[in-house]
Amino acid sequence: MQTIERAYQLARAGEARDVASLKQRLKAEGCRAVDALLAQRSLTAHLGSICAAAFKADPEPPTKATPDP
Repeated sequence: MQTIERAYQLARAGEARDVASLKQRLKAEGCRAVDALLAQRSLTAHLGSICAAAFKADPEPPTKATPDP
């Protein structure tokens, strides 16, 4: 799979918080020339928007509700 296709796949899957973490993930997977391929502003902005919309943050542990006095 090509780097840009993989970037979109990861972004849509909600597996990256932002473009920086997306780039780290791609590099860790062995993709080459990540910075050069994702340097175009419009591409970076589009991927950033997808990441922001789809990111699945780890849910915080539920807090114990305290009753009102």
